[in-house]
Amino acid sequence: MRGEILPRDEWAVAVVGTRNPSHYGKEVVDQIARDLAGNGITVISGLAQGIDSLAHCAALEAGGRTMAVLGCGIDIIYPPEHTKLVQAIIEEGALVTEYPLGTPPEGGNFPPRNRIISGLALGRVIVEAGERSGALITADYTLEQGRELFAVPGKIVARKSRGTNRLIQEGGAKLILSVEDIYGGVELNYDRRAPRGARDPPRE
Repeated sequence: MRGEILPRDEWAVAVVGTRNPSHYGKEVVDQIARDLAGNGITVISGLAQGIDSLAHCAALEAGGRTMAVLGCGIDIIYPPEHTKLVQAIIEEGALVTEYPLGTPPEGGNFPPRNRIISGLALGRVIVEAGERSGALITADYTLEQGRELFAVPGKIVARKSRGTNRLIQEGGAKLILSVEDIYGGVELNYDRRAPRGARDPPRE
């Protein structure tokens, strides 16, 4: 780990999705991550290009906390263009990995790391995911761990929304139309709008 995990980080929601979001996806993830962070909820994601990095950035811009779970060693920045973002996350959250120092970002490392993203969060929000998206492969981790799974609906003709729309259709994920639908989840079924930092972590 680099950075610091605080007791308040138990109030966390993961936000993940495609590496190539549409304008719609960018707008949605910015709105969701900003609202969560602005209400004292830590935003967790995987530092990947696209939805993941946008979620981290929006949380930081809202003055909140964010955590990134890596698919490589803690000493490796991947993708390398996220060097400045990594430093900002370390200052206002944490980088976490289960891989030893020097472990390269190989493709097989990423599905396993997503179980950690789900495990650290009370719920996971999927914003735009195609039918073969890694976000869908790891949706099972969320359900197996008893976490809430949410999906943002998209156009039925958009390939980037086929996976999320399918999750909603099959009942695996709850459709969300606003961030308030996330607050209404089983684990988040209470008023989350006290001033930032004023709440205690959730109890079992």
